[in-house]
Amino acid sequence: MSWQESTKNKMLRLELPTDPRWVDIASISLEAILVDHAYCEQKAASSCISLIIKYPEFDEMVDVLTPVVAEEWQHFDAVMQQIRKRGYKFGFPRKDNYVVQLQSFLKKGGSRSDQLTELLLMNALIEARSCERFKLLWKNLKDKELCDFYHELMISEAGHYVNFIQLAKKYKDPEMVELRWQEWLEHEKEVLKDLEIRGDRMH
Repeated sequence: MSWQESTKNKMLRLELPTDPRWVDIASISLEAILVDHAYCEQKAASSCISLIIKYPEFDEMVDVLTPVVAEEWQHFDAVMQQIRKRGYKFGFPRKDNYVVQLQSFLKKGGSRSDQLTELLLMNALIEARSCERFKLLWKNLKDKELCDFYHELMISEAGHYVNFIQLAKKYKDPEMVELRWQEWLEHEKEVLKDLEIRGDRMH
């Protein structure tokens, strides 16, 4: 059995696991990974803020994501502390080709609840992949402090993934959400197949 098949069902329904070579490269490029991770947390907070501002009439979404904004920004601060204590430099943001290709899959038009659901599913997918990557770092890094750090973040990201999926099923028929979610998973699998394995990117 291939490593893809043996690990597929252990993830958050992701269709394709991260290539095992990524964590080896990532551990070598730890500074770059931490910097990219910091920007990922900043973007996650910004994404939730954007949803709240753009769709304020969806009360439960606003109430659920408001504390997530604070948590994501706490994660940004925590990653920055890891960067500073190791004497690393923060640096400028990098283009996230993974997210760009996910954004291209967003359906246009429809009702406001349709549009919101699309964004919720995209965010759920990003959280799921981040959770999987954090698990790899937790299991494979030799730095004990960072292992513990990524274990905590892995649990948090899993919770955010659940938040986004549950909200999507609140604002659209759950069966339709499941069908669309499977399409997102298939798309993400193809995106991951084509992406270069890089040790300076979280995604």
